Amino acid sequence: QARDVVRNHQVDLVILDSDMPDGDGIEFCRWLRVQSTSLVLILSARTTESDIVAGLKAGADDYLTKPFGMQELLARVEALMRRHRTVAAPASLDYGDINIDLVHRRVRLNDEFVDLTPQEFSLLYVLAQASGTALSRTELLRRAWPDAIDNHRTVDTHVLSLRKKIEADPRQPNVIQTVRNVGYRFNVDRFTQAVKSIENVRSLPNVSANVTASISP
Repeated sequence: QARDVVRNHQVDLVILDSDMPDGDGIEFCRWLRVQSTSLVLILSARTTESDIVAGLKAGADDYLTKPFGMQELLARVEALMRRHRTVAAPASLDYGDINIDLVHRRVRLNDEFVDLTPQEFSLLYVLAQASGTALSRTELLRRAWPDAIDNHRTVDTHVLSLRKKIEADPRQPNVIQTVRNVGYRFNVDRFTQAVKSIENVRSLPNVSANVTASISP
């Protein structure tokens, strides 16, 4: 079950017991490091130096031996997250013909600015930051609008609006893909192809105004 969560969701931090009831925590940590960039904090009753070194070499970002106090655990979690935010948060995301500027909160598509609402920008940034990973509607709500009411229809509505602004054909989306029974995924591999499709349509001499409006950012 834990493996499925990692495969299908963007996970910030995994707190892992080295002595799992259904497997070895160190082996799971090695698997996790291949599959994900999530932070890993190992909790363990194994207290020898060799045990700690083995956990860190397996890919753990920190190793906390038992017994421990809750305040120490929380302090270590906060320190890990603080360092991760400082190192990992990019000023902008570039995917070929699309640039997502976090500092100025604006998006350029094929060198043209796209008019997005604040909610649309936040959603697009969260999806693009987790490029290639399927995010559930609940996860998107939590990341894009932490204070919003938990309403999945809100996500669907903004995804529909985003598709109209950045997809070559919103009815057959290539960039923001629906992942059945999960949520949505930003598919960067097909983005250049989608942009080229937009340019091909714009270059046609007799394209009607209403068709152009439906695909124009």
